[in-house]
Amino acid sequence: MTKKSPLSIAVFVSGTGSNLVSIYNAIQNGHLNAKIALVISNKSTAGGLMFARENNITAIHISPNQYDDMATYTEELLNLLKDHQVELVVLAGYLKIIPTAVVQMYKNKIINIHPALLPSFGGKGLYGKRVHQAVLDHGCKVTGATVHIVDEEYDTGGPVIQECVPVLDDDTVETLASRVLEIEHKILPKTIQLFADGKISIQGRRVFINRDEP
Repeated sequence: MTKKSPLSIAVFVSGTGSNLVSIYNAIQNGHLNAKIALVISNKSTAGGLMFARENNITAIHISPNQYDDMATYTEELLNLLKDHQVELVVLAGYLKIIPTAVVQMYKNKIINIHPALLPSFGGKGLYGKRVHQAVLDHGCKVTGATVHIVDEEYDTGGPVIQECVPVLDDDTVETLASRVLEIEHKILPKTIQLFADGKISIQGRRVFINRDEP
């Protein structure tokens, strides 16, 4: 069987980009049939941009703050994705909401990784260590990570893959975050590969994985 062409992806980051690194490593190790066509960040100092540039990946800082209005920013963002022939947008620790026009243009082709089992502990303002603190404050026994489809709101799209992580009695925000991050690094490349293999189908909020098709 002829191998499919690598899936062209854009990875959006706001920070260090550890999930970007996990995607890159999965590609390099032959576990993910994709190519990172573009890395975008809303922060010029994001570590993810530095990593991309060090590895000869196109890396661009683009933020609404650079433009007079959202329409111009959105048009520029769409042009970047089009020019780089992006097939799937991957939000990997990206803290800005995606403009509606971009969501509509890439309907069901934008995914995000969230460090909790959505719909619990999601929404605006719940990201990073804030999520893990909320999990501990609520006395949860289980948390985890979710890769979900992106829609016009924060963390409301249908889950693609979720994996649980136990909350230990002696957990701190840092220890819990570390174990959840390990799961993030596992399930995000796995989800991208499902898209690359054409195994994802979506009906409303429900995301189905066809495990029978090649």
